[in-house]
Amino acid sequence: MRAPASSVISRLAPDTVTARAGRAGRFGIAFGSRFFVALLAGLVWTGPAWWDHRFVYVVPAWDLIVLLAWFADFRRLPKPEDLEVAREWQRPLSLGETSAVTLRVSSRSPHTLWITLDDDLPATLNPSESAREVPLPAAQASSGPSRPAGFTYTTRPGARGDFETGGVYLRYQSPLRFAERWAFANLKQQVRVYPGLRESEQSTLYLIRSRQIELEKRLKRKIGAGREFESLRDYRPGDEPRDICWTATARRGKPITRTYQVERSQTVFIVLDAGRLLLAKIRPGAPGDSERGVVLNKLDHAVNAALGLARVALYSGDAVGLLAYAHAIQARLPASRGTPHLRALVESMAQVHGELVEADHGRAASYLLSTQRRRSLVVWLTELAETAATPEVIESASRLLPRHLVLFIAITQPELRTLAARRPGSVQEAYRYVAAQEMLQRREALLARLRRQGALALELEPEQLPSALVNQYLEIKERSLL
Repeated sequence: MRAPASSVISRLAPDTVTARAGRAGRFGIAFGSRFFVALLAGLVWTGPAWWDHRFVYVVPAWDLIVLLAWFADFRRLPKPEDLEVAREWQRPLSLGETSAVTLRVSSRSPHTLWITLDDDLPATLNPSESAREVPLPAAQASSGPSRPAGFTYTTRPGARGDFETGGVYLRYQSPLRFAERWAFANLKQQVRVYPGLRESEQSTLYLIRSRQIELEKRLKRKIGAGREFESLRDYRPGDEPRDICWTATARRGKPITRTYQVERSQTVFIVLDAGRLLLAKIRPGAPGDSERGVVLNKLDHAVNAALGLARVALYSGDAVGLLAYAHAIQARLPASRGTPHLRALVESMAQVHGELVEADHGRAASYLLSTQRRRSLVVWLTELAETAATPEVIESASRLLPRHLVLFIAITQPELRTLAARRPGSVQEAYRYVAAQEMLQRREALLARLRRQGALALELEPEQLPSALVNQYLEIKERSLL
């Protein structure tokens, strides 16, 4: 099965929207900068008026000339309806990743214009530069509208989900810059911010290639890895006797060995905890992230890692399902394969949002037990509550173990291990050090309990999630644990 990645991702970009402009405000007209300069220049005539009072009448006459010049310049400006504006998205909007947006404007005016475009985008998208003045050439009468002018700026979304964009405000003048007109193009649309698409694509494809090379080397040394039949070949020294196909051996008159491959067509179910514990913020990983508003929480890291795992599993031929929950079920997708299913997974993960409530882990476990009866790999991304009793998520995961193979991932706070590794230099730091040590020991004890019951339990920092998840999945496939 080929990787169902690039074609799907390219179709996730928001649609290009185009609209004719209309008048902005009640009047939609204004005075240009040179108009006020010309008015101030008329005050020069007040100097000679100290000696000859007749020069006083020159000032209003000058002002009248300036007003007439403004009116003549205003008449040269096209009506707002003669302007057409388009907003084009170069690629899908992805959490924490830079994406280009292009604004274009064309006119039917026979005059050259200087036009300022101001795009109204939500602050969550973190636009780098949404307003700029550009020259708009005159339209040729024989060829219709003018050649479009515009500019490109970038966005870097700081949150997933659906957001409503505004329109584009326009202010335009002639080269004389006496008069100015205001217009508004209604380019309102709903755009969706997806998980980290580019990051998951680059990291997962690299991991697939590296692990496949390693796996091929191992398979050359160890024939018969996996349990799915692949082909027949002549017997070689070192082959397992149990892999000999005796019926083929009898037909050909020489020993024939069965070869196997890692099992395909298995089921991977990704479970995302969207409760309050996953809303903890993680310090920015790149300089300037905090200034641009891109500070990811644990849930964002979990969703990004889950998307990367889903792409690898689909690439490997497995069926992938999704369950996201908090107090109630947020998203549920039955296990399936193919490019349309990857699109559905990406769309669903984009809308997973954290809630300031305790997650109902028991409900998630009950849903999986009632709907997923076939043995599957359940990848549960969550966090452990600091309570005296056993956290509910541990009990819920234990309920799945008789039927499913559970890969339980607890997402830890990076600062916790930093505190536990730092030598205390004061009494207060000693208290923090002891508290961090106790928390780490208790978490490890809870995970060890799951391991004794048959689960694969890990505690990972957010930055480790993408690579660790893919590596664990490929190792499970290689060892035929499912």
